Amino acid sequence: MQNIFLYGNPTQSSRLDELRDFLLALIAAAGSVRLCAEKDYRDFLLRIAPQTADSIEPASAPPADPGETLAISIGGDGTFLTTANRIGRSGVPVMGINSGHLGYLSAANISNARLITQRIVEGDFTTEPRTLISATSPNTILPPNAHALNEVAILKQDTASMITIEATIGDSPLATYTGDGLIVSTPTGSTGYNLSVGGPIISPRCSDWVISPIAAHSLSMRPLVVPDSISLSITCRSRSGSMMLAIDGRSTPLPITTRLELKKADFEIRVAHLPEQSFIHSLRHKLHWAE
Repeated sequence: MQNIFLYGNPTQSSRLDELRDFLLALIAAAGSVRLCAEKDYRDFLLRIAPQTADSIEPASAPPADPGETLAISIGGDGTFLTTANRIGRSGVPVMGINSGHLGYLSAANISNARLITQRIVEGDFTTEPRTLISATSPNTILPPNAHALNEVAILKQDTASMITIEATIGDSPLATYTGDGLIVSTPTGSTGYNLSVGGPIISPRCSDWVISPIAAHSLSMRPLVVPDSISLSITCRSRSGSMMLAIDGRSTPLPITTRLELKKADFEIRVAHLPEQSFIHSLRHKLHWAE
């Protein structure tokens, strides 16, 4: 490993002592490895650990060679998703250090992350590819980088009224969903918003999406697992003139006339974790199935 790029939340206000311990341990283990961070996050790190000023370089983006670079996301799953969005097509693997809540995507908790710094620096980790959903529209300009590692959610904007969503798979009408909205989730996102509305958990090794209604007006509307090779078209109706599009939690109001096209993205995010970790291990730990 030649380059480690640090990402995180520059407004983090808790677990700062543990973050400082991890940072100092990482610097001690780094040797000739170059540590970098974007300006805002580097300034934050220097405020909590001024002695690191000569050890963390300012940089606007990770080095171009994904084979020699690791991105470390320090925070919760939201921070990890932001990091993945910034990494984009570069192919740089992302390792999560959890200083938030559940942290399904994390390789270690910040409380004991200092114990694995030598392994991180030596590249003693594995990576697995995670698919994304790409959102486009033929009649509305969407936000840039409209790719979801977790989910695309179509939501009502007016809390007083429902939204009606027409979903079509390829050329075949699927269903008309009326309620608070609709979630289209990747396997990675199946433990997130999808899980909270009753959708199934899917192994990241599966090539599927989950389509889950939110507070459906009809009890016959249930989550549906479909192959990620399909294309999904979505149109909406509502008494409100707009709706909300949330891509990995990044929300944007759009005209209700917006037509959305969802397809599997043509690139993947490489998630880094320790060799002894697995998806099943994480589920048992995070959901307390072992108790």
